Amino acid sequence: MTTENEAEFREFVAAQLDHLCRFAFLLCRDWHRAEDTVQKSLTKLYLRWSRLNLSSPGAYARRIIANELREEHRRFWFQRERTSGRIPERASPDPGESSAVRLTVLDALAQLPKRQQLAVVLRHWEDLSVEQTAEIMDCSTGTVKSQTARGLQTLRGLLGYENPMQVEGAMR
Repeated sequence: MTTENEAEFREFVAAQLDHLCRFAFLLCRDWHRAEDTVQKSLTKLYLRWSRLNLSSPGAYARRIIANELREEHRRFWFQRERTSGRIPERASPDPGESSAVRLTVLDALAQLPKRQQLAVVLRHWEDLSVEQTAEIMDCSTGTVKSQTARGLQTLRGLLGYENPMQVEGAMR
């Protein structure tokens, strides 16, 4: 890797590290696992950085993170340990937002099937477009729309919301 490429990569990591860790946390709900996954993903990205010609390296990094978490989940020897019911300091709620509501939404989100969970997180927490989400999930835009709709429908049922906007409002 050239010095210029390495400098670009360092700038990217400095600008995106916290955001990528929050993204991984939303998918796995464990800060240690999220940080480990981001570290592995950034290593993979670093090895490919000089060969990449991407307009959005952040989307590519999120795709690597999502794939890494999916692969880890599939491994038969992986034993998931449950974290405590409190939100870590780095995931503090926005001012005015009830932490109890946030915990309830996170618990409900964890109950979704993995593809629905990924679609909902990318669309409503990451505020990505359908096309950007499809690129990260490596699927069609129709699949993104259906997985997001099913995920939100399941969340409405789990949270007891009748109005779809209540779920989206609780996630922000």
